[in-house]
Amino acid sequence: MDDKEEENAVLALYPRAHELPPRAPPAHETNFTHYFALDVGGKEFHDQYLYRHGNGLCVVGLAPSHLALRSPSKIKIVDYDVGKKSRADMKASGRRKKDAQVLEENSSLCKVSSEDAEFLVRCCIRGQLLEVNERLTSDPSLLSRKPASQGYIAILMPKPEAWKKAEKSLLTREQYKQQRMQQE
Repeated sequence: MDDKEEENAVLALYPRAHELPPRAPPAHETNFTHYFALDVGGKEFHDQYLYRHGNGLCVVGLAPSHLALRSPSKIKIVDYDVGKKSRADMKASGRRKKDAQVLEENSSLCKVSSEDAEFLVRCCIRGQLLEVNERLTSDPSLLSRKPASQGYIAILMPKPEAWKKAEKSLLTREQYKQQRMQQE
């Protein structure tokens, strides 16, 4: 097959290939619906995101407007030891995740410490704690460098009724942008 035939074959298979972006969008942009909780725990600008996958799992992390990410001081420590037992020690296994700890929406997930402040990160939704991001304990800068992808805090599995209740209090990405842009 010569170059012209190959070009025609590509055009026949992908007639609008020239409209594709040069790089595929990241998974957290395409596979998740973005929600935001403002002023979590009643503290101003302690904003968090909840990315919900179609399978119901929720990824929790710090929203771009969170004080820890807006502060000029560097994040030094992410500590999952916030309760009777460290959240990092909890391992959920098996198909039904029966041994996963159920956390309430105001339960603490971790403490984030910067050079001049400490922030308590909460669940924002009632659900089973499936995983914490242990990479943050060795590299806390992931929170500020890649907060939406590798800098997530935890993964939770809420029950459908807990999700329906929580969803009413969360903002969509557009509502979040609108609200926080007005305040800045």
